[in-house]
Amino acid sequence: MYRLGIDVGGTNTDAIILDDQQHVINSVKRHTTRDIQTGITNAIQAVLADQQLDLDQINKAMLGTTQITNAIVERKHIARVGVLRLAYPATEAIPPYTAWPEDLVAKLSGKYAIVKGGYEYDGQVLNALDPDEINAVLAKWRGEVDAIAIIGVFAALRVDQEQQAADLVHAAYGDTFPVTMSHEVGSLGLIERENAAILNAGLFRVIENTVDGFERALAESGIKHASLYLTQNDGTLMTASYARHFPILTIGSGPTNSIRGAAYLSHLKNAIVVDIGGTTTDLGVLQAGFPRESSIAVTVGGVATNFRMPDIMSIGLGGGSIVRQQRDGSVTVGPDSVGYQITEKALTFGGNIVTATDVAVRLGLSDVGNPELVKQIPLKFAQAAMTTIGQMITVAIDKMKTSPEPATVVLVGGGAIIAPHHLEGVGKLVRDPLGGVANAIGASISQVSGEYGRIYPYNQIPRDQAMADAKKKAIEAAIESGADENTIEVVEVDEVPLAYHPENANRVKIKVVGNLAK
Repeated sequence: MYRLGIDVGGTNTDAIILDDQQHVINSVKRHTTRDIQTGITNAIQAVLADQQLDLDQINKAMLGTTQITNAIVERKHIARVGVLRLAYPATEAIPPYTAWPEDLVAKLSGKYAIVKGGYEYDGQVLNALDPDEINAVLAKWRGEVDAIAIIGVFAALRVDQEQQAADLVHAAYGDTFPVTMSHEVGSLGLIERENAAILNAGLFRVIENTVDGFERALAESGIKHASLYLTQNDGTLMTASYARHFPILTIGSGPTNSIRGAAYLSHLKNAIVVDIGGTTTDLGVLQAGFPRESSIAVTVGGVATNFRMPDIMSIGLGGGSIVRQQRDGSVTVGPDSVGYQITEKALTFGGNIVTATDVAVRLGLSDVGNPELVKQIPLKFAQAAMTTIGQMITVAIDKMKTSPEPATVVLVGGGAIIAPHHLEGVGKLVRDPLGGVANAIGASISQVSGEYGRIYPYNQIPRDQAMADAKKKAIEAAIESGADENTIEVVEVDEVPLAYHPENANRVKIKVVGNLAK
């Protein structure tokens, strides 16, 4: 049996094939197209072109994509969302969409209603739910919204009211109408959790188009019996059906794919991963074999959220970064880039723009394109540019380090050829011939995860019972995402006491991972 891994980036779409021993038997890069399906189809057909494979033996296909992130940033293909906040009258002072970019609010319709409901911080009912009130709102919104986001005050403590409101939506609009409940995607903090729920609800069309395009690309390539998976932003996989419900979990999955691929190639559990693409360089931390999670609220498309996100830093440096000499004699690299047009515009490919790739070829670090075409670049200029590149990477690595000790760094990505062979503050620099497709490798070798977190009042629910409940629900989430129940193990337990709570409450979060079900 074989696995097919695809990663769609802003510049390239990468494809790899793994055998049943998880050995890479072929890999390719193709340019990303405006139509995601075309780029994926081109990459799949290219990676299969010279392989004598029985396509029926490809039983798993994994996709990592930036389409969800791009939809938010570019404000494209976003659905109209109705926001039901169960919190009247306690939260009227700060309505939904506070501090949101106006253009994004307009795309999402801006419709919201603050209705009766919610809980106190100790789990007591703040206000009882009023089904008639909610049904009146739904009647008013009929035909004007494409999805509903439901947010209850302290829903992380008790989820009952959000579930009741969801039942009312489905009764009014049908069982298949898209509904996001905030306790499923966010953490503590009403506004940030609400923001995450709204974004998730607004992205269902984008994920549908992405998954449908992936399915059509596989069918056009003759792959008919593969189970489909998408990568999550914690470095694990989820089924395509699960992704349709939680598209927000794919945000930030591109860099995490590279981190997981770097772990596979380097056999390291702990390191800093530097992924150099065509336009940007993404840095992340490999911690116990998985991407380190950000401990602070993350802004997505100008919106503050609190759902899980990897701790990633990006800088404007890539293989297509434009190199210029400034009036003061200094040499700058980026942040603008020729991107996917590098094979048309870079000197080494016959173009007329000096890029970071041209500098690497001029200095003998790579022989891509035609090295004769870059000899016009003065040696001192190229050396100055490489010094700038080294400094940019070094500063970024230093910001990701948690100690002054020399770091272990794994260098991956198609643009890794532009990195110097020595970096200050780096004790060990690891490269691999397959580093250029580490993202696609990461997508194909990942395990499946499940995560569950909520507030448990230990005076009411004993600690052992709370831990068992959280573990059970995390395992259920992993199985729903496609994990083999017999391989699931706990990899993270986070327990935070809430000092202000009278019932000795603790925020408990448990994460499990398992292998893909066969």
